[in-house]
Amino acid sequence: MNKTFFNLIQEVQKPGFCHHCGGCVAFCTAINYGALTLNEQGKPIYKDMEKCIECGLCYSICPEISELDEEIKRKTAWSIPIGRVIEMTIARAKNPDILENATDGGVVTALLTHLLSIGRIDAAIVSRSTGFFNREPFLARTEEQIIESAGFHFDTSHGMKVYSDEYSTFSSSVQELAPMVRKGARRIAFVGTPCQINAIRKMEALGVVPSDSILYHFGLFCTGNFSFGEAERKKLEEIGKFKWEGVRKVNVKEDLLITLNSGEVKKISLDKLDFMKRYACRYCYDYSAEYADISFGGIGSEDGWTTVLIRSAIGRAVFADSREDDVEEYTHLDNPKFVSEAMDIVRKWSSKKKKAARENMRNFEKPVNIKE
Repeated sequence: MNKTFFNLIQEVQKPGFCHHCGGCVAFCTAINYGALTLNEQGKPIYKDMEKCIECGLCYSICPEISELDEEIKRKTAWSIPIGRVIEMTIARAKNPDILENATDGGVVTALLTHLLSIGRIDAAIVSRSTGFFNREPFLARTEEQIIESAGFHFDTSHGMKVYSDEYSTFSSSVQELAPMVRKGARRIAFVGTPCQINAIRKMEALGVVPSDSILYHFGLFCTGNFSFGEAERKKLEEIGKFKWEGVRKVNVKEDLLITLNSGEVKKISLDKLDFMKRYACRYCYDYSAEYADISFGGIGSEDGWTTVLIRSAIGRAVFADSREDDVEEYTHLDNPKFVSEAMDIVRKWSSKKKKAARENMRNFEKPVNIKE
């Protein structure tokens, strides 16, 4: 007998392991019948239990269920310690408009606009800012829309009263997959966190439509997803000794970097941010989006540059094709080992996240079938 969404509630949601990736809802076979939905916090819930056909698809594609792990490892040629890596480089976008909006080097945005300009994709699934640390999934169909979605946005101009008291660095972009087919998009580049990439790879392993429309998987380095509610914001002000009205830019690298209007940068160790990290992230093993075609992050790179891990043949082709006009790579004659040193930093943070997840799982009474 198939395990169903009821089992996901018992084995994943109740213990606190749900990442709110949205895969179970977006690809629910019964979604047209209204079986599942996402609540206001992005948590998957029953909309109408009676309409669930108990196919078991939602259970199989959950990133926290291990039954398809071997299939996606074979599909992506995964290898220890951080997945397949064909090539690594440090790069940034050449387009000044992209660099202005980007948090790091804007390479993700540069590759997306490149793919769109040469007709390789119809659209890109990204996340865009809707206010103060609040993001939503978005199907970007133009270069302007892709560029507008770049970066870790910090924008209070909309007014705090427009939004709820809870904000997050996470956007459940997987839920944009189902509507994309109705919008006529058949060739898609997907940008997401490790848990989202994991869910999509499982959908592909099962041959679930419309995951076959995802041609490019761009993964983001992830130390965890953070909630920026009122209590969390006040505590951060106390830790960093700053006021939010004086903040110009926020980024997450080896530390949480808060750039003030004065140009001063406040650094807060990520070890001090457990109070605002999503509970499920404590049990996640994937830092560098190990199942992506290309993985991206600012860690290991100088300010204004992106660390890039190329993992698949299609990822290598995309990056190689964009080298001449869209991205430039870092060269440092005084330190020819710079890229390899950056790789060591990525491995270090990946190992740190895996170790923490293992320790947290050992301290938890693990439910059956939850992967370790």
